[in-house]
Amino acid sequence: MIKEVATMAEKTIMLVCAAGMSTSLLVSRMQKAAEADGIEANIFATGASDADNKLESTDVDVLLLGPQVRFMEGQFKTKLADKGIPVEVIDMKAYGMMDGETVLQQGLNLAK
Repeated sequence: MIKEVATMAEKTIMLVCAAGMSTSLLVSRMQKAAEADGIEANIFATGASDADNKLESTDVDVLLLGPQVRFMEGQFKTKLADKGIPVEVIDMKAYGMMDGETVLQQGLNLAK
């Protein structure tokens, strides 16, 4: 029974961008998409400069990087490999369109 509860638990998706501002609209759209899909998800954005602090204080299932900080992908993958936290750059088209549903699915697929 406990395993079922664990698989149904909400996923925590952290978005990282240059300053944490440009992803706030995307987070809002992702939250609306999750609500519409009946998915429990804790989605938040932070700036690259504060990402390490957030990772220390929050249990994160997935880390998605904004296209403007894609150069940090290798650094985060190395840092989070031992924790088993997947890292991926948000699809540029989905980011540009602020497509919350597509980015939500990207994050959820990584969390599996």
